Amino acid sequence: MRTMLDIARARYTTKHYDAEKPLEDEKLEALLEVLRLAPSSVNIQPWHFYVIKSEAARAALMPAVKDFNIERVREAAAVIVFAVERGISSDAYLEKLLAQEFADGRYGAGAPVEGLDKLRRTAVRAYCGGPDAGERWASEQAHIALGCLLMAAEGMGVDTTTLGGLYFEKIDEIFGIARANRKSVVAVALGYRAADDANAARPKSRFPREAVTTVL
Repeated sequence: MRTMLDIARARYTTKHYDAEKPLEDEKLEALLEVLRLAPSSVNIQPWHFYVIKSEAARAALMPAVKDFNIERVREAAAVIVFAVERGISSDAYLEKLLAQEFADGRYGAGAPVEGLDKLRRTAVRAYCGGPDAGERWASEQAHIALGCLLMAAEGMGVDTTTLGGLYFEKIDEIFGIARANRKSVVAVALGYRAADDANAARPKSRFPREAVTTVL
């Protein structure tokens, strides 16, 4: 069984995918569950994941792909677009979130639910009170989920590429994301590396630990 350190050492950004090797449904389902279970500040879960898998969806996405990512999007088995919810500070969203926590048995008898709910509402409205209405904060939470996905995929033997090189406003128009009161912020390609993917053979390059770590 691979350790988390083995996974961190092995994971890399795939540059070329094998278009003839589809991603197994059970692995995709497992990775979507990893995303659903990802941690977020005050359990806010401000995300929605759009899975681009069909040829029609992929063709619709292509006009929003910057030139250096065209091959990855075209050849990967699937692309997941991460979008953030824009209404996370609303009473409706916060009440829905609390109701889900009750349904999942998060609060036992005597739990100080009212105080916890008030604390979360105070935090969320503080984060969402600026000029960006909390979009940066929500995006940071989505990137936590992205990190979980990247590590989980490597652990399952699935290759990935984080895709920042997309025209996200165009994606929001194409897939009706803006109309759903959401905003896409990042995407990831999933699949299996091509045999000639040179990046797979390159040593991982990182600053030494002493350059990035201070133990106090």
